[in-house]
Amino acid sequence: MKINVGVLGCGSWGTNHVRVLNELDGANLIGVADIDPKRAKIIGTKYNIDYYSDYSKLIERKDIELLNVCTPTVTHAKIALEAIKTGKNVLVEKPMTNTVQEAKELITSAKHHDVKIMVGFIERFNPAITKTEELLKKREIGEIVLASSKRVTRRPLRIGDVGVIKDIAIHDIDLIRYIFGKKVKQVYAVAGNLSHTFEDYANIVMRFEDKRSAFVEANWLTPRKVRRLIITGTEGIIQVEYIKQEVTVEKQELMYTPFFNKNEPLKLELQHFLNSIIKKETPIPSGEDGLETLKICEAALKSAKTGHPVNIE
Repeated sequence: MKINVGVLGCGSWGTNHVRVLNELDGANLIGVADIDPKRAKIIGTKYNIDYYSDYSKLIERKDIELLNVCTPTVTHAKIALEAIKTGKNVLVEKPMTNTVQEAKELITSAKHHDVKIMVGFIERFNPAITKTEELLKKREIGEIVLASSKRVTRRPLRIGDVGVIKDIAIHDIDLIRYIFGKKVKQVYAVAGNLSHTFEDYANIVMRFEDKRSAFVEANWLTPRKVRRLIITGTEGIIQVEYIKQEVTVEKQELMYTPFFNKNEPLKLELQHFLNSIIKKETPIPSGEDGLETLKICEAALKSAKTGHPVNIE
């Protein structure tokens, strides 16, 4: 069985969606849309599919069952809602929407129209994270105590409507939420902008309901790209290098690097959503995951502005 798919937005990341969907056996790539007619034509011609500069024309296609929304953040809610109302399943790239209220509207509309919505938190599908989950379930480092992440790089040209918190820190916020399996109760953040309109650096502390904590460092100022997660337990430490897909376990008497098969996270992510639609299962991460993570991001922005911790209900 194949799912008919369309992609909205042909920027750098949307182009990756198109490439991967074209390779997946479970996807039948129907068409793309981009506000730039030349870019839409280039992608459409390359893959021999229909292309539009008006996204509504792609949404109106009755033969499409799934739409991937890879447009700028401020457009996510409007475009996704329009797609949902035509009965289409939707994958929305992170952040799910620009505001918490918009995210709630998407979830409500998806339930009303009986369609599935998934948020593009790609790091959940990184094989290094899958291996880390396996190790944590085996209590390889005992009880989890805390986690810290570092996600730094130069600002990508594609970003112009959100800051570093909603663009890149959001990945680690979601992932740590997922690993801890508990709700974040309080957020404290220090952030600012040195070279950009929105915040381009942020240090975020999250306190969970079971009193564990996590620290997320993110910026668009560092020349060298770093994507790292460190999980500290009562019996050891696990360090994850996202880009290299490497995991290192450090314990009192040994340090080792477990073997696992590497794969492209985006391919695993999109295949998961296709399978969810075919099997009529709830995709993970869900719309609710997108909402909860967005709440934390907004709390971090508020904390950075006021200088005080922000509680999350």
